[in-house]
Amino acid sequence: MLSCEQVSKTYRTSRGQIPVLCGVSLELAKGECVVVSGPSGCGKTTLMLTLGNMLQPDQGRVLFEGTDIYTMSAPERSNFRNTKLGFIFQNFHLIPYLNVLDNVAVAVRTRQVEQNDFTKLLTRLRLDHRLNHKPAALSTGEQQRVAIARALVNQPRVILADEPTGNLDEENSAEVYQVLSEFRDQGGSVVIVSHRTDSHPTANRVLNLRDGQFAALDQNNRPEPQKTEQPANTS
Repeated sequence: MLSCEQVSKTYRTSRGQIPVLCGVSLELAKGECVVVSGPSGCGKTTLMLTLGNMLQPDQGRVLFEGTDIYTMSAPERSNFRNTKLGFIFQNFHLIPYLNVLDNVAVAVRTRQVEQNDFTKLLTRLRLDHRLNHKPAALSTGEQQRVAIARALVNQPRVILADEPTGNLDEENSAEVYQVLSEFRDQGGSVVIVSHRTDSHPTANRVLNLRDGQFAALDQNNRPEPQKTEQPANTS
């Protein structure tokens, strides 16, 4: 469904060039959840933004059902993001002066969605008693559930989630994973980027990103140690 082929990205700063992605390839199937793990600064968010048609790679291609998404016109790319993709961020990015209902409704841009549809969605996420509350009046877990509702309201094909449980406790994290599992089980596809390599019950695969490339994981989803060549025995 969604894939990238030999994607590279380098940031150019006043201090020189910083390579972030170095020939990364990834295939995401329908109904699959892939977790991309790795330490801070390894390129996880850059990869997510590249898959999300928001950051064009320097080299390589990003394909959705065989179409290179970076060959689309600007209006086509905007429509693609609004109809095919849903985004969940660690910091929620809710609009502070809008209530819960309006924060979800603002995502409805490209097709008619009845208010009753996203009211049902908010009820499923246990937010029906919070519809008129603004983000400042919500708990952290409630804010993240609003962000999830906003990502799901247009019935996307793919969810891209950047540290979706990074600010949540264990109970709220479990609820986020449950919602993502239901989305996957209904045929949706999910990419989660996270600094952790464990505790991802929704994952079909865990990929470890290190120094801009995917590295192997051991059976416990830990990065395998680097192999070093032993000096020849000359005795």
